Amino acid sequence: MKEVKEFYERLKEEVSKYVIGKEKELKLLTLALLSEGHVLIEGVPGIAKTLLAKTFSLALNLEFKRIQFTPDLLPSDIIGSYIFDLRSQEFVFSPGPIFANVILADEINRASPKTQAALLEAMQERQVTVGGVTRKLDKIFLVIATQNPLEFEGTYPLPEAQLDRFMFRIITSYPDPSQELMILKKYGKNINVEPEPVATKEEIIKLIDKISNEVYVSEEIEKYVIEIINKTRSDSRLLLGASPRAAVQLIRACKSLSAIQGRDYVTPDDVKELAFHALNQRLIFSFEFSSLRDTRRTYEYYNKINEIINEYLKSVKPPR
Repeated sequence: MKEVKEFYERLKEEVSKYVIGKEKELKLLTLALLSEGHVLIEGVPGIAKTLLAKTFSLALNLEFKRIQFTPDLLPSDIIGSYIFDLRSQEFVFSPGPIFANVILADEINRASPKTQAALLEAMQERQVTVGGVTRKLDKIFLVIATQNPLEFEGTYPLPEAQLDRFMFRIITSYPDPSQELMILKKYGKNINVEPEPVATKEEIIKLIDKISNEVYVSEEIEKYVIEIINKTRSDSRLLLGASPRAAVQLIRACKSLSAIQGRDYVTPDDVKELAFHALNQRLIFSFEFSSLRDTRRTYEYYNKINEIINEYLKSVKPPR
């Protein structure tokens, strides 16, 4: 997997010229891209979520579209609609921004459930249906959604079915003081974000296919993942555990993680590294723990989820 590792190193070097202190987020975005998944980034405003998504897509030379989710946004504003052409005297389809490679769904929880649902078919089946006609999306299709965990006024929480379609929910926070000083020095003056492309779309597709076909996952690793997933379904602290989709996406992400590290096989350490990022959005606390959802205790909520997932990882014996 030398090519995949070199690709990731080039991407990391190029993005880090413009985005400071987001190595973990960049890594998970890359894994989602190579695993054909989607990402939800959760964090307060002003911590470079949008900058990261834009720089990431530009460095990959992919078509990027940003959709600002608002309460008055309609499904047709995302997927497109038919408009009447005066010349041909016919209705023709005008595609929406969903027909791009990287979609930034900014503040996704500000749109109504009807509009949020417009993404469901696209994220799962990589197609959209308008007027009874189904149109395929591009082979490379990555949704990067953002939301502010501390803002509940005028928002619509994402339903479980929507959350389950994200490969990862990335919890991002403020940079440390040294990183923030670097940000001030760099962005204290006007700067154009113009990263050099590190790969073509065709090269990325080849890497995706290579990882899918050539990275080995033993049956022992698969059983290890299933046992962890089953732990979430029998835990009395949880109202809802992880779905079979979670197991599939975790395995696919682990294959990409091993590839960017130069390996062609998945290890238990890959599963341990990605378990929290792949499962945290899928675990719903039972009612006795519902107080942790209070806006003033958001990080306590995530810490509790992390504790539970770590319990599973410690209780399930990894394969040798």
